[in-house]
Amino acid sequence: MKRFHIHIAVDNFEQNIRFYSALFQAEPNVRETDYAKWMLDDPRINFAISNRGRKPGLDHLGIQVESDMELEAVQQGLTSAALPIVEQKQAGCCYAQSDKYWTVDPQGIAWEAFHSLQAIPMFGEDEVIQLEPVSTCCKPSKDNTTC
Repeated sequence: MKRFHIHIAVDNFEQNIRFYSALFQAEPNVRETDYAKWMLDDPRINFAISNRGRKPGLDHLGIQVESDMELEAVQQGLTSAALPIVEQKQAGCCYAQSDKYWTVDPQGIAWEAFHSLQAIPMFGEDEVIQLEPVSTCCKPSKDNTTC
């Protein structure tokens, strides 16, 4: 079963923890000094915030899956939509090791499809791949953006 993912960069981490905990009526499932994640069932969402020096606001959106087979199905959907795609295997990011695919929608919003494999004890050094929107050149370039 898939889970929608939203990652927001924040400037005041504790204030945002309080706000989202009140909004979701739940404490984060994962809480580190620079990252928090709520794994909600109603609505079914993986909602994360981080305070890692990024511009506050929407960092990226995604689809979290529970198996390699589901990840490949999402990847095939991206391919059939003629979106530029970059694959990352065993990526360490957001206190998890994951296999993932990155793309960008026509508005330039980064999307990740991912299957988390295991928790790791650090945020990670995963490089986010910033792709050009579909309407421009589809050649990927590396950029120090989201995870």
